[in-house]
Amino acid sequence: MKSAVHDQTPPATVRVFIALAPPDHAKEELARELRPAYGTHPRMRWNRIEDWHITLAFLGELPVGTVPLLRPPLAVLAAARRPPSLALRGSGHFDDRVLWSGIDGDLGELHALAADVRTTVKDCGITFAERPFRPHLTLARARRGDHTSVDEIALLLAGFTGRPWPAGRLHLVGSNAGRSSGPIHYRDIESWPLGDGNPAGS
Repeated sequence: MKSAVHDQTPPATVRVFIALAPPDHAKEELARELRPAYGTHPRMRWNRIEDWHITLAFLGELPVGTVPLLRPPLAVLAAARRPPSLALRGSGHFDDRVLWSGIDGDLGELHALAADVRTTVKDCGITFAERPFRPHLTLARARRGDHTSVDEIALLLAGFTGRPWPAGRLHLVGSNAGRSSGPIHYRDIESWPLGDGNPAGS
């Protein structure tokens, strides 16, 4: 019989995306607006506030050994780009199930950053399914057949406009999505300050 230690082999792949993250004060503003919905819609699968992010490129499952290839070019890209000024605004949903907050502010710069991130990934020889970039921050997912909750919460947030903030860092993120039936957890693999002119920054 194999020992328990040998059975706990590390995963050969990791689910990866590249993102921006709102600062704490911006997340707290939105969380205050959402607080009534947490109580009235407990069956929604709410994302943890600390995991809120704006995905620039979703790379999917990658071999663990390829992830280090992304670090140097993403560091160079981050150092060369000024932080876009963004704000959380309004709400909506995808497919009656995925509730999101919209993004306002310097959207031209944000789209350009997302395009450059995707080009950088492809230049590393990493292929991924490119989806149209639709700036948003995912808040929750409804259970099947519960689209009414999504509509009600989106209406609650329709008039919300948060204070602007500079997107300070570019994040390379790994997640455990698809590995178990439990909650999704995210972790920074690495992050780099935007616009500091120093590719070696951490």
